[in-house]
Amino acid sequence: MSDYVSITKSGKWVGISFNNEHDKPFAIGEKMNAINEQAYMNGYNWDALFNYYLSESAPELLDGLESDPEAGSYAAYYELSEENESKAIRFAEIIESLIENEDNLYRIVREHADEIEWD
Repeated sequence: MSDYVSITKSGKWVGISFNNEHDKPFAIGEKMNAINEQAYMNGYNWDALFNYYLSESAPELLDGLESDPEAGSYAAYYELSEENESKAIRFAEIIESLIENEDNLYRIVREHADEIEWD
């Protein structure tokens, strides 16, 4: 995992944490906001973007997913099970891939901003 995405297990939950104020995601978020003013990328708008992205490309990951966005971070949880642990790993890999291939994020904001339920 990267410096900005992590997976933790605690009690009956497996969680994904995304630090959107880390340098790289923060800079990407600023570029996304420059493309579309609604895309000011706090935790709530990352939540909106991830929900949109997962519904389009990996809807099975939304099953059982609970999110807890804040201004400076995004967290999501699944009830702990082997299947959900695999889902959490896959979701974390998707977040990492989106950040590492930021042009995909810019394309999504340019082409699909009106389909995303921004904060």
